[in-house]
Amino acid sequence: MARRGENIHKRTDGRWEGRYMLSTPGGRKSCSVYARTYTKVKEKLAVAKENAKKDSFAIDGEGGGIGRKAFGIIAEEWLQYIEKKRKYSTYVKYKKIYEKYLSELAEVPLLNVNVGTVNKKLTLLDMQESAVLKKSVYAVFNQIMKYAAKKYHVHLETFQMEQECEQKRSVETFSQMEQFRLFHVLCSEIDVFKMGILLCLSTGLRLGEICALKCSDIDLHTKTLRVNSTVQRIAVDGCGTKTILYENKPKSIYSMREIPLSEGVVRLLKAFPMDGKYLIKGDAPMEPRTYQNKLKSYLRQAGIEHKNFHALRHTFATNCIESGMDAKSLSEILGHANVQITLNRYVHPSIALKRQQMNGLSSIYGQFVGQSAR
Repeated sequence: MARRGENIHKRTDGRWEGRYMLSTPGGRKSCSVYARTYTKVKEKLAVAKENAKKDSFAIDGEGGGIGRKAFGIIAEEWLQYIEKKRKYSTYVKYKKIYEKYLSELAEVPLLNVNVGTVNKKLTLLDMQESAVLKKSVYAVFNQIMKYAAKKYHVHLETFQMEQECEQKRSVETFSQMEQFRLFHVLCSEIDVFKMGILLCLSTGLRLGEICALKCSDIDLHTKTLRVNSTVQRIAVDGCGTKTILYENKPKSIYSMREIPLSEGVVRLLKAFPMDGKYLIKGDAPMEPRTYQNKLKSYLRQAGIEHKNFHALRHTFATNCIESGMDAKSLSEILGHANVQITLNRYVHPSIALKRQQMNGLSSIYGQFVGQSAR
């Protein structure tokens, strides 16, 4: 039975429901709170109505509310927050995306900025049909709007990622024949640079991780390798086109990991003196772009069509699965947060393995096929 004047009633499922109105940029909408008792739902409804008043104040812009504040001011607040809370390289990346693709909205009042305005702007850009770039712009926009919504108690519109942005990128791996030819080149007149490529093929290290790998991260006695840092070239904030080689912790806590080394890899590493600070370059981290170019040169020598450095990691993961490694172990070696990332993104069974698995069904279907063939 509804309580008169309170807009509270008991539902057929036994719960109490309290209703209130919330102002949004698209108009007023009805919202509800639920509880098992009348007293509890009344308390929750009072809190919800108070928050709704704050939202309405912000949307109406009374007293210079958040609704009249320019999008650019909120974006700068958010960037300052990111600079304190996230890695410096992440801050620089987000700042660059904002300045290049969203800064034209800086003077627009926050509540006049919506998905439609951003979509219209993106269609005018020469983005070379890059779904990945669009997804990055959408993500930065969403984070700014969510930051404002949480801090100022205002309901704001955010993107639901378009289907084209959620499509999986095609991944590259080296076929068995390509691996054979690449190994032949790497093992011929081997040097420390070729050794590093072989190490990536044998451990799944990322480009930034191998470039920042220190000799102290390798323990040949316990036959383990620890990933403690990564390196990348980033723009220096406020210095135009100037960049620096920036060394930092890996991309996530899961990326800081210990990798067991095979006997073959241990023998390979023992063949090279480890008397410098860094494994590849000695006195400084290796420049990632330079190392990418070295791989490109090795692929040309092997007669292999160009593939990016990350193809080494994809190939390692695929080889591990095809040789029988369990997905959980592989996930931890690769430094993933969960097994699904490993299976969905990095494991690419070859047609030969698929055929082998299909042929394994012969023990079940073979007798029926044999009978029907007679």
